[in-house]
Amino acid sequence: MALVLQLLPLLLLRAQGDPGVPLDGHPGDRVNLSCTGVSHPIRWAWAPSFPACNGLSKGRRPILWASSSGTPTVSPSQPFAGRLRSLDPGIRRLELLLSAGDSGTFICKGRHDDESRTVLHVLGDRADCRAPGPSQGSVYPQLLIPLLGAGLVLGLGALGVVYWQRRRSPPPPLRPVPRFAVSPSHSSTCESRTPEASKGGGT
Repeated sequence: MALVLQLLPLLLLRAQGDPGVPLDGHPGDRVNLSCTGVSHPIRWAWAPSFPACNGLSKGRRPILWASSSGTPTVSPSQPFAGRLRSLDPGIRRLELLLSAGDSGTFICKGRHDDESRTVLHVLGDRADCRAPGPSQGSVYPQLLIPLLGAGLVLGLGALGVVYWQRRRSPPPPLRPVPRFAVSPSHSSTCESRTPEASKGGGT
């Protein structure tokens, strides 16, 4: 009876499905993966959250095994080569240098089929395999196109206002035709010459 009571929490945990311990990090961070509640860890496995982004299939894949020599065996085909190491011979704690695409569930498996899970989310990983923000090569066109459109609309609007104002304003008045006025001195000279001419004509 006492043994059943001891195993009851483990059985309930398996029935409910262990959601795992959540863990977040950025690419370049170092995180620790702990194997808790497992008496004799024998291996670690990884189930990627977005396998298509890494060219992988769904499901678990082993990444590290315990060894009798005390040196854990790392799978050469796993994507964490050179970034994953065990912090103790019993592989209870691992250290991982994060990289994009590492999001997934890390499972520590025990000798008696008991296991613990750590759900890792690398910030920036997405199901569509795209970065959260625009890349440097595409940010300029995305900003330039709206700016050009706004400039074109403002320019056309300004031209329309000017055209409308010109149509409403009356036409400018015509300038008067200049008239050549005779100066008083020239007029008196002509008058003084007129009697003399008449006298000459009389003689």
